[in-house]
Amino acid sequence: MLCGKYVQNMDSKNRILMPVKLREELGEPFVLARDIREKCIKVYSLAGWQSYIAPLEKLERKTAEKIMRSLYSTMAQIRPDNQGRITLPQELVDFAGITGGSAMVVGCGTYAEIWSESVYNAMTAEEDLSEILRVLEEQGL
Repeated sequence: MLCGKYVQNMDSKNRILMPVKLREELGEPFVLARDIREKCIKVYSLAGWQSYIAPLEKLERKTAEKIMRSLYSTMAQIRPDNQGRITLPQELVDFAGITGGSAMVVGCGTYAEIWSESVYNAMTAEEDLSEILRVLEEQGL
């Protein structure tokens, strides 16, 4: 399970250290992809990515191809270097607005996310915990 949050320095070559716990869970290579709902980078194991896109196989072919083109055109398969660093593609760094030399890596169960530290902190400061509690209780948790 991918969990925890980690502030990681990003160097001038867009390299960040991927936490050991997450690297072990993700395996090699793993997938970086643009999030479709938030301004962050999603990180999936290869099996996790296949599971994520599996519902697209049920769509009408023309629609599925359009979506696949969008998803795969900005996706990258990544292998950490010997020091555990990964290089974030510039297109994904720009998309997520990662500036200032640091990124926030967050485990989310079956995937992880890479955020601009400032965007992540602003988002979590606005979290409505009562709404989260309401949804959890509706689900019997």
